[in-house]
Amino acid sequence: MQEPLQEPAHSNAQMDLDVVNMFVIAGGTLAIPILAFVASFLLWPSALIKIYYWYWRRALGMQVRYVYHEDYQFCYSFRGRPGNKPSLLMLHGFSAHKDMWLSVVKFLPKNLHLVCVDMPGHEGTTRSSLDDLSIDGQAKRIHQFVEVLKLNKKPFHLVGTSMGGHVAGVYAAYYPSDICSLSLVCPAGLQYSTDNQFVQRLKELQEPEAVQKIPLIPSTPEEMGEMLQLCSYVRFKVPQQILQGLVDVRIPHNNFYRKLFLEIINEKSRYCLHQNMDKIKVPTLIIWGKQDQVLDVSGADILAKSIDHCQVELLENCGHSVVMERPRKTAKLITDFLASVHSTGNKKLD
Repeated sequence: MQEPLQEPAHSNAQMDLDVVNMFVIAGGTLAIPILAFVASFLLWPSALIKIYYWYWRRALGMQVRYVYHEDYQFCYSFRGRPGNKPSLLMLHGFSAHKDMWLSVVKFLPKNLHLVCVDMPGHEGTTRSSLDDLSIDGQAKRIHQFVEVLKLNKKPFHLVGTSMGGHVAGVYAAYYPSDICSLSLVCPAGLQYSTDNQFVQRLKELQEPEAVQKIPLIPSTPEEMGEMLQLCSYVRFKVPQQILQGLVDVRIPHNNFYRKLFLEIINEKSRYCLHQNMDKIKVPTLIIWGKQDQVLDVSGADILAKSIDHCQVELLENCGHSVVMERPRKTAKLITDFLASVHSTGNKKLD
C-alpha cells in the first residue's frame, strides 16, 4: 500500500475560517430583515453562508462567469480587465473554491485584473469521474482554462495556496512562457526529511476504512472544529450553528474530496512540485505561516534553494490558513512583490 503524501493540500479551512471570522459582520451588512437573519442562522446556516459569499463578491466587484473547453465547464470570478500590469490568476486549495480569495481581494489594488477559478471538480467547475485529478492533470486543466480565456496573451502572475500552490508551481514548470512571476502560499508537493505530527497522524490511517477519518474532510460539527484548529494558529470559539452550516455545505461533496485526496497523495502526485521546482525560472514569492501544522514551514527553504529568483516571507503567529489569517499582509506582500519585479520607471501597482 502506498504511503500517504507527506504534504497533502488543505486550504479548505481557509475558506471556512474566513466565514467564521466575518460572520458577525455579515449579520449587520446583509440586506435582509433581522428576523429572517436569525431564522436563517438557526435553521438554515448553510444557506446563510452562501448568501454571505454572494454579498461579499458583490461588495468587492467580483463577477462570476463560465467558459468552456469542449464540453468541460470552468467557473471563475474576476475583477477588472487586462492592462499594462500583469493579470493575476489565483488557485485555491483542496476542497475550497474561488471565494476563499475574497479576504485577500479586499486588499488588492482595484486597478489589477484578478481571476479566481474553481479548481477541477470544485464548486462550478465540471466534476467528472473521467477527469484526471492528479497534480499533473490539474495543471493541464488550468492551462486549458488559461487558453480559453486567452489569459496568456500576455504573461500573467500566478498565485496558489496549498494544493493550489502545488498546481501553480508545477504549472510554472510546465508552461514557463505563460507566466511572468509566481506566488506560492504554503504549497504542498514537497519532500521533507522528517514528518511533522500531522503527517505522522495520516500514516496511521492505513486501512481502507480509514479514508472516512481524513482530518481535512469533516463530517460532523466536532470534526469541523478540529479541522479549524488544525489549520489556524488563531483559536476561535465557533458557535455550533456555524459549525453545522460549514459541515452541511461540505457533506454532499465529501465522496469527491476523498477521491481527490487519495489522488493527490499517491505516488504520481505527492512530490510533483519537488520534482519540478528546479524548472521554475520566473521570479517567485514564497509566503508561509511559521506555525503551520499541516505543511511544515521548512518547505520555504527547500524552494528557496532550488529557485534562483526567490523571495521568502515567513509570517509570525500564523498557521496554514494564511489567506484567512493574514489577508491584508498577504495582499501587501503580493502587491509589493509585483511592483518590485514589474514596475516600469516610477509607476507602482498600488
